[in-house]
Amino acid sequence: MAEAEEIREKIDLGGWSHDGFNEVLSRASEITLIQDRLAFLSERFLGVPYRADTLTGGIDTPEIFVVNLSAMDCFTFIDYIAAMSISADFEDFKKNLRRVRYRQGQVAFPDRNHFFTDWIYSNPDLFRDITKEIGAEAAVSVTKKLNTKEDGALYVDGIGINVRELGYLPTEALDETVASKIHTGDYAGVYSYKAGLDVSHVGILVRKKDGVFIRHASSVKKKVLDEPLTGYLDGKPGLVILRQAVAL
Repeated sequence: MAEAEEIREKIDLGGWSHDGFNEVLSRASEITLIQDRLAFLSERFLGVPYRADTLTGGIDTPEIFVVNLSAMDCFTFIDYIAAMSISADFEDFKKNLRRVRYRQGQVAFPDRNHFFTDWIYSNPDLFRDITKEIGAEAAVSVTKKLNTKEDGALYVDGIGINVRELGYLPTEALDETVASKIHTGDYAGVYSYKAGLDVSHVGILVRKKDGVFIRHASSVKKKVLDEPLTGYLDGKPGLVILRQAVAL
């Protein structure tokens, strides 16, 4: 059976037509620098409504391959942008979204990248963790048992537990020197102190003339928007930062 017949799909392009989506990808492909390409693509999503739980699948529910550009949460937002940035057309985008969202592109709930830092293990040729690189001695190293709560229960049933070493940049360490090393298009995860979690929220960092902003699908503001990073991080632990390689 062909791959397209094996994978159940649910496609919603939101305000885009098929041709319009392909036109955006075509324009993006002409942008040489990956950071500029990510900025261009993510800007197209400003104002898109926030919605949680747009993906379908679970321990007792068959996984469906979902493209929902009409509404998204913080993680599906960066999923879509990363996949679009390495795609020439819609069919290419679907292939690359499977690659970004799932280990080895296998559309199955246990193979979904449920945690932000899963990206660097599932696609080490596409994403790398630069937190310690830009934070230097200010970065804090921690060991996490991802998916395990303090009481031993699981956050996500049906997937395993991963013991993972990672670093985060404390908010108070994000001075001008460190901020100057951030590139537009870097992916930011808000570090979580909670046992079993790497981050609590994700977005894309964008440099503007008046500072660094986080572009994200906000559950508070109920849409994709830009917010000044320093203000957004007030009261939050810090950041885990990933960087995307040049498009493949």
